[in-house]
Amino acid sequence: MIYVFLAQGFEETEAVAPIDLLRRCGKEVYTVGIGDNIIKSSHDINVLTDTEDLLIELNSELEMIVLPGGMPGTVNLEGSKAVQAAIDYCAEHNIFIGAICAAPSILGHNGLLKGKKAVCYSGYEKELTGAEVLDVPAVIDGNIITARGAGAAVEFGLKLVEALVSKERSDKLREAILCP
Repeated sequence: MIYVFLAQGFEETEAVAPIDLLRRCGKEVYTVGIGDNIIKSSHDINVLTDTEDLLIELNSELEMIVLPGGMPGTVNLEGSKAVQAAIDYCAEHNIFIGAICAAPSILGHNGLLKGKKAVCYSGYEKELTGAEVLDVPAVIDGNIITARGAGAAVEFGLKLVEALVSKERSDKLREAILCP
C-alpha cells in the first residue's frame, strides 16, 4: 500500500505521474487528502482523493509514502500531523519515502537527509540539512527517493517503481511510455 499525500496547493504533475506509473505496476496507491477529500491543486484543479488524512492506517502493509511539492502544498504537508506521523513511521520502519520539488525540504527539516544523496527544486538546497545535494532529475538513497520538480515527475515515478519493484520493471515501463 502506498499513500500519496495531497495538500491544498500541491503540484498536479508531481502527484499524478507517479500515481499512474505505480499503478501500471499493479501497486495499491491511495491519494490522501489533508483536511478534506477534495483538494485544490496549485493550478486550481480540484481532486477528489481516495481518503482523508484522519482515516489512514500506518501498519505493516505500508510500502511507501509520496510527498508531491508545489506551493503552498509543501508548507501544508509539513504542517500536517498525519503527514509528520507517516514520515516518522516510515523512518522508524525503513519504509520508502518519496518527495519531489520543495517537499524534500520537509525531510531535511526532520533530519532524514543527513549523509544521503538528495535533490530538490532550485533554491531549496539549503533546506536539505545534511544531504549531499546532486544535480540530477531524481535519486534513490536507501529508503529516500527525491526529485527536482514537475519536469522530473516521470523520472521520479520511474525511480519509485525501481525502488519498490525493480530496475528492470522501471526500464520496461520507461520503454512502454516512450520516455528517453
